[in-house]
Amino acid sequence: MKVNSYQNIRIFVLVLFILFSLQKSSAQYDDFWSNVRFGGNIGFGISGNTFSGVIAPSAVYDFNEFFSAGLGLNFGYTDGLNFTGTNYGGSIIALFNPIQEIQASAEFEQMGVSRTIDRDIPNLENYKENYWYPALFVGLGYRINFVSVGLRYDVLYDETKSIYANAYAPFVRVFF
Repeated sequence: MKVNSYQNIRIFVLVLFILFSLQKSSAQYDDFWSNVRFGGNIGFGISGNTFSGVIAPSAVYDFNEFFSAGLGLNFGYTDGLNFTGTNYGGSIIALFNPIQEIQASAEFEQMGVSRTIDRDIPNLENYKENYWYPALFVGLGYRINFVSVGLRYDVLYDETKSIYANAYAPFVRVFF
């Protein structure tokens, strides 16, 4: 009989330990989500016969008032007179705020690119290419509350493969 009582006490203690552990992890879980901010980029452009659009949601975790890091998804589409392009992928971003108004950033982006150039020349096929393109941006911006405006530079820029017109790109970054 003493063996069963001893086992019951052990089971009771184990159940209490598990319940308290779950309570602690639940509190950490709630604390985690209170430090996550969501945002990203939505944009479009129309120029002559060309349309271009992008949607890029992202989320960052605020480790403290100076440093945040997170992930993002990217999708873009361009349709021109003889050109169509689609790009899709993801990114990892790190943000550093040495003072509240200044934001330095580093972002690695990996994009799948699909391009088609329509040829209007008889007996010449359309030109199509599909490839992956990496970009590594370093940037500096001015921050007011949840909006940052600045300039970033792609240190891996390749003018023949990049989806961007040049290595420098302005940005407006929003995280709520």
